[in-house]
Amino acid sequence: MAGGVGSRFWPMSTVERPKQFIDVLGVGRSLMQLTFDRFAGICPSENVWIVTNKKYADICREQLPDVPAGNILCEPCRRNTAPCIAYVSWRIKSQDPKANIVVTPSDHIVTNETEFRRVITQCMKFTAESDAIITLGMKPTRPETGYGYIQADLTASSVSNKEIFRVDSFREKPDFETAQKYIQQKNYYWNAGIFIWSVSTIVNAFRVYQPALSKQFEGLMKIYGTPGEQEAIDQRYPECESISVDYAIMEKAEEIFVCPADFGWSDLGTWGSLLAQTPKDLYGNSRIGENISVFDTHNCIIHTTGEKKVVIQGLDGYIIAEKEGTLLICQLAEEQRIKQFSSEEG
Repeated sequence: MAGGVGSRFWPMSTVERPKQFIDVLGVGRSLMQLTFDRFAGICPSENVWIVTNKKYADICREQLPDVPAGNILCEPCRRNTAPCIAYVSWRIKSQDPKANIVVTPSDHIVTNETEFRRVITQCMKFTAESDAIITLGMKPTRPETGYGYIQADLTASSVSNKEIFRVDSFREKPDFETAQKYIQQKNYYWNAGIFIWSVSTIVNAFRVYQPALSKQFEGLMKIYGTPGEQEAIDQRYPECESISVDYAIMEKAEEIFVCPADFGWSDLGTWGSLLAQTPKDLYGNSRIGENISVFDTHNCIIHTTGEKKVVIQGLDGYIIAEKEGTLLICQLAEEQRIKQFSSEEG
């Protein structure tokens, strides 16, 4: 899923080039390219599908040239995750009715790719042999209020896989006090928005729980893969209800399982989360870029990959970021204002 328009990493990310298409980590690969990379050995490039906004299709083709152009599906407008997943599910079904699918956002990071591949592989084996829907639950490391949570029933694991458990409930983003209680109970996990299921399972779930939505995409089966597909999608897609897959399917379906996992996951929703996920010096500073010198500076995230020389003195808890002539210096505690800055600057 690569249709997001988030610009929280302004000035690096903009509406024209959201964070999934930029090199947030300073490693020479965008977040979307890193997402593609970690599926090496799990899924061949010809079986990778991208759902994105029309205006980002060229960027997707440029950044992932190994993915067939026909596998880049273009949304004419934003309608949240359920229509996005429904569209690609029926599109895949038109080619392979027995497909096994992993749905993942394109703008998250994973630091332990070996463990990621192990978890994904075992979950795909489980869904290939059952009608189960699996969501990955990230083991929480702090009482985070920015994520939704999954409550797992840890009293008994699945018979065929001891690492997979039934979901008791999905919980909305909590306040800090509630998040602390979740952490203490040990059976709550962050909802990463990564799902594994067979194409027949998810299509049937849409038919049962979202009949109007399923009707839209079921009716296009004869058009998928033809020159008329985009025109039909342009007409039908705006008619779809804007709804997340969590509300549309996950909170209604019965055969819902969670696989608790710990592979260094973050959705990188804020500069603060980037600071938490990247290597830091003895004073808590994360430096992404060449020739960055700091003096009497603590707990800062510095992202200046385009500058020849950067010297910072006397800051504590700041964001320092530069992109194509725009420099941001902002307190980490005030980073919610970045959206205001980015909209004012266009």
